[in-house]
Amino acid sequence: MRKKDSDMPEGEVLEMENSSPVMIEAKGLSKYFGPFVAIEDISFSIPAGQIVAFLGPNGAGKSTTMRILTGYMAPSEGSAYIAGLNMHRERIAASRRLGYLPENGPLYLDMTPQDFLQFFGEARGLEERDLRRRIDWVSEQYSLQEVMEKPIGKLSRGYRQRVGVAQALMHDPDVLIMDEPTAGLDPNQIREFRGSIRELGKRKTILISTHILREVDVIADRVLFIHNGKLIFDGTPEELRENDSLEEPFYRMTSYGRSTESRLGKTPKTAQSSGKE
Repeated sequence: MRKKDSDMPEGEVLEMENSSPVMIEAKGLSKYFGPFVAIEDISFSIPAGQIVAFLGPNGAGKSTTMRILTGYMAPSEGSAYIAGLNMHRERIAASRRLGYLPENGPLYLDMTPQDFLQFFGEARGLEERDLRRRIDWVSEQYSLQEVMEKPIGKLSRGYRQRVGVAQALMHDPDVLIMDEPTAGLDPNQIREFRGSIRELGKRKTILISTHILREVDVIADRVLFIHNGKLIFDGTPEELRENDSLEEPFYRMTSYGRSTESRLGKTPKTAQSSGKE
């Protein structure tokens, strides 16, 4: 991979060795909450067109990393980039290239999907003609036509998740980051959702967090494995697999569910003095 030179202008997209632009990059990301180390020195680059599974047990630091990548949380140390744009210094410009579905994403339950998508489209600055076209597209893509005028609070978990994905795609972003998007869905809904992700992956860069091993097998080109706040594996599903199984390496790499490493430590002076969250 070709690294970014110190004098390279901000916003210029990195390129991997195969000339694919880097669309998501974490450089030395750390996050401290007092003495608790949520994540420490996380670094990776994701090129255009790749579907990456962010794997790890609950509490590993996946959501924290994603919140920093999407600009919802400031790092204690390090930098995050979306399409070559620094998420701290160029958040608005970077957000135009990014769609984000957080875990249990915020939905206004008294709104209808029509009103909700209209609101988010206007908030993202879509002009009226484009807004109508995008609402029509996402509602058809995720089969929302029959529920567009029903309150979101009356919809099933599956439909609510569809509405959440639809809002993340309203502005047709290049990068899509999703945190545990299949949590709470039934098997039919999960299968449908995975098919949608594979289709989106043909034209977008996707980072999707999960602790479901089947998800990795079905959708991912690459796996980033995080445990105890540290990145411990970066490779393909085949490279992670042992004896035709992902379960054994998962158990082994997470010490079979036993806590073996303290995540308490002294907060670095750089984090203490920065004033960042």
